[in-house]
Amino acid sequence: MDEPPTDPARHHAELAAAMARGDKAALGKLYDLLAKPLYSLALRVTGDAAEAQDVVQDVFLQLWHKAADYQPERGSYFSWAATLTRNRALDRIRMRKRRAEIVQESAPDIHPPAHSGETDSADALWLREKAGAVRHALTSLGDEQRTAIELAFFRGLTQQQIAEQLGEPLGTVKARIRRGLLRLRETLASRL
Repeated sequence: MDEPPTDPARHHAELAAAMARGDKAALGKLYDLLAKPLYSLALRVTGDAAEAQDVVQDVFLQLWHKAADYQPERGSYFSWAATLTRNRALDRIRMRKRRAEIVQESAPDIHPPAHSGETDSADALWLREKAGAVRHALTSLGDEQRTAIELAFFRGLTQQQIAEQLGEPLGTVKARIRRGLLRLRETLASRL
């Protein structure tokens, strides 16, 4: 069994340097050392366990791909990883708010009317019907529009990330999402 290092900051920096050389075992060791505290930070920021797990996974992918960018003279590796985690978690919160705004702007009538905090079977039925209508409306979109919208709303990717993942220009992705949302609004208006 390995003994814990006497200087964790130096150990992290050594593992980061090994990672920059392509050492996958170093990534595993850093994950073992940092995943729990980074998850705790992401959970505090997002307030959602699943989202916090996604944030940590994204951060470790970023740490792997940008391992050579770490500069020890600018601070500890843990501080760098924590900053990346905090920023990614805040991005998730912004995306969550933006998705809600886009949905509200595109289809304001798919939200149930406000009640006095009571939910009953009629509300549950209403929500199921609306969810079914949205699923059906998504199937009416072309593949390119549906894919862009699903990546944005269900996977939480930014438009830039969608463009990178699809290998498409950012303007094209923005236009697909916009046209798709307008078509969804038209389709939902006729069904709701």
